[in-house]
Amino acid sequence: MVTGSVSVRGHGQARRAANSKALAVAARAGFVARGVIYALIGALSLRIAFSGGGTQADRGGAVAEIAQKPFGTALLWMLGVALAGMALWRLSEAAFGQAGPDGGKPGKRAMAAGRFLFYTFVSYSVLSYAAGDKGSGSGSSDRNSQDVTAKALDWPGGQWIVGVAGAAVTAAGLWIAVRAVLRKFEKHLRMYEMSRKARQFVAFFGMFGGTARGIVFATAGGFAIAAAVRHEPGKAKGMDDTLRTFAGTPAGPWLLVLIAVGLVAFGVFSWANARWRKV
Repeated sequence: MVTGSVSVRGHGQARRAANSKALAVAARAGFVARGVIYALIGALSLRIAFSGGGTQADRGGAVAEIAQKPFGTALLWMLGVALAGMALWRLSEAAFGQAGPDGGKPGKRAMAAGRFLFYTFVSYSVLSYAAGDKGSGSGSSDRNSQDVTAKALDWPGGQWIVGVAGAAVTAAGLWIAVRAVLRKFEKHLRMYEMSRKARQFVAFFGMFGGTARGIVFATAGGFAIAAAVRHEPGKAKGMDDTLRTFAGTPAGPWLLVLIAVGLVAFGVFSWANARWRKV
């Protein structure tokens, strides 16, 4: 009986910690950091669209861009710590459920666990770069994608593994885009606290930015599927090569411009989440 009481008390304390103001601040800092990364990727993509070259347009390129600025190393430490805050918040969602009436569903908690792992990796890579490991946070997403694909294709059933993974990324990208168009993100925001203009602003940037982000993910997944079907690791593309592909379409660089502006919009939407997200 006493053991059960202690267990319940411990669980209650853990849940209160998950709902603490400190964790809420960490989550909001994480959204600010995510916004910085996407805004920079969008800006680097615009540079590619208008010049045809430039720094790689992915997370590594964004980290390298920050490092070149005054106080760049300090900014990277702040960014990495903020992303760690996002990881901790996602961990609390996986353990105790998200905000909202259906936040405790197993599927949502599993997605939160996946996001925890992702942001843990991103935070670690940024902090490693800030600490002096220049090959960590600024690694090329294209090279990494091709290396991972090449190793996976050598496994028994490797083509199926890569193909399924590519299909999953494509499906996730389409899911992100559709949810953005349908404005599903609004249920996670305190819309009632916004003015009418703020609601319009957030709705536009959420729809436009989320759709652009989803298209990039879906396209990258399509390249992974192509790599699996042809058994050619070189067909797999990271974010940088995926974005550059948009410039090679009949629409020319203007499609890349549209996607790039959309990624900047998603960065702005992330900053809106830092203000109005239910955490």
